[in-house]
Amino acid sequence: MTVGQIIKSFTLWEFIKAHALTFRYMWKPKATINYPFEKNPISPRFRGEHALRRYPNGEERCIACKLCEAICPALAITIEAEPRDDGSRRTTRYDIDMTKCIYCGLCQEACPVDAIVEGPNFEFSTETREELIYDKAKLLDNGDRWERAIAANLAADAPYR
Repeated sequence: MTVGQIIKSFTLWEFIKAHALTFRYMWKPKATINYPFEKNPISPRFRGEHALRRYPNGEERCIACKLCEAICPALAITIEAEPRDDGSRRTTRYDIDMTKCIYCGLCQEACPVDAIVEGPNFEFSTETREELIYDKAKLLDNGDRWERAIAANLAADAPYR
């Protein structure tokens, strides 16, 4: 079929219908956003970058029960703990290998004191794989940075837990 035959087979009515459809969608609001300058709202249940939380007095929440390590299907969490002088247990080592993590949220659900959470931060990237192995200091820093947003998300999700 030549170009001339294709043009002749395309009737005026089809031409008008096609352009009407184009103009109809031209004036609708855009479906996309101007991403880093505009952002869509994030659900309180969103599972992003991990964080370790602290109590308001500054003490870390983790009681070294190791439930998160036991329930992790990807075996991404490693915990070592020792008893303290006052008899309580706290972690000496808390590592999460983010290259293994599947962001399932089971660690957050298993934690009895809401120590390990998956925060609202989805904009984290690194240049090397070694930077994706989060140690206790990095996790506590994330918790301090995102505490307000994490607390608000946990409060919003509390009726459904």
